[in-house]
Amino acid sequence: MKRIVITGMGAITPIGNDPCTFWQNLLIGKSGAGPLTLFEAGEMPYNIACEVKGFDARQYMDRKVIRRTARATQFAVASTIQALSDAGLEINEENRDEVGVMMATGGGGIIEIEFATEKLVQKSWKTVGPFVVPSAMANAASCVVSMAVGARGPVMTSAAACASGNYSILEAYHFLQRGEADVMIAGGTESAVSMLTFAAFGNMGPLSKDTHKPEKACRPFSIDRNGFVSGEGAVSMIMETEEHAKARGADIYAEVLGGALTGDAYHLTAPDPSADGASRAIRKALRYSGLAREDVDVILAHGTGTELNDEVEALAIRQVFGQPTPKTTSIKCMVGHALGAAGAESALAAVMAIRENTIPPTINYTEDPALGVNVVGNASISHPVRHAIVNAFGFGGQNVVAVFGEYDG
Repeated sequence: MKRIVITGMGAITPIGNDPCTFWQNLLIGKSGAGPLTLFEAGEMPYNIACEVKGFDARQYMDRKVIRRTARATQFAVASTIQALSDAGLEINEENRDEVGVMMATGGGGIIEIEFATEKLVQKSWKTVGPFVVPSAMANAASCVVSMAVGARGPVMTSAAACASGNYSILEAYHFLQRGEADVMIAGGTESAVSMLTFAAFGNMGPLSKDTHKPEKACRPFSIDRNGFVSGEGAVSMIMETEEHAKARGADIYAEVLGGALTGDAYHLTAPDPSADGASRAIRKALRYSGLAREDVDVILAHGTGTELNDEVEALAIRQVFGQPTPKTTSIKCMVGHALGAAGAESALAAVMAIRENTIPPTINYTEDPALGVNVVGNASISHPVRHAIVNAFGFGGQNVVAVFGEYDG
């Protein structure tokens, strides 16, 4: 099999609009949560979010493109341009047909639909812009990214709810394994902080109710956990075959060893309480990647901070690894739950953990003995990391686990 490596990364997140700032803020436990600014919450009790701050789309695209694209698409373009620069990769006439895009999203341009519907109801159908559909469609991010950088290889979009970012990386891995591209731009993007989504999630129940202290609201795996904080952002990775990367003298961050997907076939929003689907995904991911349980140095958990999700994920981890479990952490306590971008954000953290031999913390952590998970709580630690797995579990019972390893070239 071909070896697939990561040579570049880009990030637009609530705690930093580049990978370095993102990583440094993860290590110091900086929370990106705060009062909503993207819409007026009014009497709605859910009024905090992890919003991207200081983002200027004009640094990455012209005004015409900005007017015709959703915020999530703009994030995707920005993180991709960063990643290509980081990889030292120029897309030109000679290689553009061998560079593909696999960008994930959960809601795509859902905010654009909300804005357009408001105009339609309050004013007239004539006020609805002609670019609502192309800006709102889920595949807009991948397509606009491909146009922005000139990539003409496979262009696909994954939409697997909260597991989308992980799935994007795995599918890009498969494209490269099959020889359909030499390079894939892979990652996830999301911007769904809106009245509609907050009303829906609020009525569903998974949002944290601790809105009076935003930075402490999300507490994955903690005994007093009570929900997640919505987030937004994007992460892009440049993935290449080892042969292609070495031929151009690229610096290699880490290797993508494989992964696995499973289905719960249980419920549209709730995870299977037996943890069967999640544990099967972890076991298969290890098998496909050629790793034993003891090879895993850290788990970047899905870790939303909801009572049921953390309970089921902890059970899956115990079922696979026994006791003690590998060191485990969740970054959603700092960046929020960015839905389709969440897995990609965790993947970036996993790659940096391998690169730096450091594990970022799960902040706001108070041990829940019933979970039985070895959580890296409240402070980052120096620890050898040769292999990391990233869990992502989406609505509908989609379980995706990606495996990353130190590149030993």
